[in-house]
This record gives sequence, structure tokens and C-alpha cells, in this order.
Amino acid sequence: MPRGDAFRPGEWVRPPLVTRSGQRDADPEAFLSGFRDDAIWTTAHGKRLTGLPEIGAFTRKVLPPRAGSPVVATYTVDLILFIRPDAAAVKIRQRPATRDGGECLDEVFRGQENPSELVAAHPVSVSGAPTYVLAKDDGVWRVAAAQNTLVTDPETLAAG
Repeated sequence: MPRGDAFRPGEWVRPPLVTRSGQRDADPEAFLSGFRDDAIWTTAHGKRLTGLPEIGAFTRKVLPPRAGSPVVATYTVDLILFIRPDAAAVKIRQRPATRDGGECLDEVFRGQENPSELVAAHPVSVSGAPTYVLAKDDGVWRVAAAQNTLVTDPETLAAG
């Protein structure tokens, strides 16, 4: 891990991809401010987006309707791999939760012998496992590449 001020974890959590203002409040502009202009992003459903204009068009279409949703995502940094002092790969645990700050909805799968059977009945309860590649430009960490993945592996679902 780099030393000094090459990377301070508190810095990284400020980008809107993992803050309330971007996702939780369904604010596309706050969310988009966390991306580089030349970013690439593959959504959890496999849609490939290239460049901020395309990412922006998609985000402005899908994020605002979620403003009134009773379900929001929570984000926890699971792992940071420093590629070099100004680049890092970040593994995220994304969990669906009730907007009021209550329960994490993916708990429905915990300990189940065959959690895959529950996925169809509880699609909003499926968690995500995004990976972000961050680049530090002019002192600011931004997403250069992102890959979102829905967690459907039975063992991972059951483990919670």
C-alpha cells in the first residue's frame, strides 16, 4: 500500500458512487461527478457505457425514478488494491436496504440451503459486487472503469 498522501481512504468514499447524494437521493449530477470524462462502465445487467456523455444519458434516465423507491443501496469497501499511487482497484459490497435505514434486504438469503430459488421471488433483495478502478487526477479520485455484478452464486448468497 502506498504511503504518505498517495491515497487516503476517506478521500475515496467521497465520490458520489458511494454517497447518499448520488445514489440514495437519486441525484444524477452528483453521481456523475465521480466519473472521469473517458470512463467506461458495465452495469449489473451487462449494458456497456463508454464516456461520460453515454454514462450520463443512462444515469439521467434510470436514477431519478428511483428517488421514491423504498429500497436503496448501501456500499462498503471490501478491498483496495493499489495498482500505483494514482490508481486503485476497489471491490465494493453493495447491499439493498430499506430507505428508512432499516434492514438489509439480502438477509432473506442468509443460511438458506438453496437461496437461488428465492431470487425470483425477491429480485430487489439481490446484492451487488461492483469493482471500480479509480484514478487520481489533479488530486481527485474518480472512477475510470466500473463493473457492476449481481450476486447470484448460491454459496455467496447464503453466506450473506
